[in-house]
Amino acid sequence: MLARANRVVHAEDFRAVVRRGRRSVTPAAVYYRLDRAPQDPLRFGVIVSRSVGNAVDRNLVRRRYRALGRQFVDAGVRGSDVVVRVLPGSAQRSWATLADDMHNALDASLMPR
Repeated sequence: MLARANRVVHAEDFRAVVRRGRRSVTPAAVYYRLDRAPQDPLRFGVIVSRSVGNAVDRNLVRRRYRALGRQFVDAGVRGSDVVVRVLPGSAQRSWATLADDMHNALDASLMPR
């Protein structure tokens, strides 16, 4: 579980990241990244719509992306908000595929491997 300081929780914050953030698209998700002050913690949010699947599939994908976000927080990444909008079909992708997509979609300078 991500600490509250490392989660995007307010609708206004989600809206700001999606509207003003840089966008990267993969077959599994759309990633939005908005830079903040370098000393601010990395904040991570996930948007999963009903088109992804039933509740079990949606929760599985949400947990996987939160765990990937936790890896980046633990690596010491700071100064950005990242929002992931999950696309249909993501529930059938493997953990390794989702992790590779996320690493490739976000800048290597922001998200170290």
